[in-house]
Amino acid sequence: MTPVSQWNGQFSCYDRVARTDDFSTVVQIGDVEIGGGNFAVMAGPCAVESERQVLETAEAVAEAGAVILRGGAYKPRSSPYSFQGLGIEGLKILRKAREETGLKIVTEVMAPEDVGVIAEYADIMQVGTRSMENYALLVALGGCGRPVLLKRGMTATLAEMLQSAQIIALNGNPDIILCERGIRTFETATRNTLDIAAVPVLKTVSHLPVIVDPSHAAGVRCLVPALARAAAVVDADGLLVEVHPCPERALSDGNQSLNLDEFRDMMDDLQPYLALRGEARCLRPQLLRVGGMH
Repeated sequence: MTPVSQWNGQFSCYDRVARTDDFSTVVQIGDVEIGGGNFAVMAGPCAVESERQVLETAEAVAEAGAVILRGGAYKPRSSPYSFQGLGIEGLKILRKAREETGLKIVTEVMAPEDVGVIAEYADIMQVGTRSMENYALLVALGGCGRPVLLKRGMTATLAEMLQSAQIIALNGNPDIILCERGIRTFETATRNTLDIAAVPVLKTVSHLPVIVDPSHAAGVRCLVPALARAAAVVDADGLLVEVHPCPERALSDGNQSLNLDEFRDMMDDLQPYLALRGEARCLRPQLLRVGGMH
């Protein structure tokens, strides 16, 4: 996209993450690339509940085309009566799923003191929406040796999101993935409001890859496939989707989780949209040549 004049200088102070040329960061995790025209899907349960639940989900999402397994071992729940996660046992279950399926692992880290132990198990460290401005955590993640998935705060501007990314980068970690997951508005029909325009704006003003979390944006599982299609159309670099073998029994976020068949259908449904993206990239040089002839 061509930069818009009203953005000139607005993001340039975040010099480690702001775009200054055509260079775009590609985050490499083994043989998985996030950015650079790829569409990487991260899928799995909101919370790790049991070994059987995670392994069943991991096998299904891998077969459907996901390359990264998501799952929360530590859960920052608003209510003290809600399931808080399995902790270290949950991390061990995620590691076993990686060994059996080859999927990379993304899981949330909530506190600076947990960074070291979670980095031993995770391939990507997730910063949840409530932690986007936990600056002590961001500083610690600068030296964790793992890529960081940075979720937008539920009331954060894009400038504030890039500010948090800048802190991680300044402390030594350039491998950052931005995640638009919906923001809080006055609308109540959905859990949050997906700011779909955030994706092209961020990809214009920053060189970092940008993915979308349609699950938290929707809060209702029937909307997740539609929002996933929207993410593909606006050139997002991937998705973060909640999937559970039996969402009705999920201990966390069951209402927005797809079951295994629904996830497979969503992935199939995305294929023509992703194919069009690829064709569009191939056509751009031709269109430019044709334009130059007129």
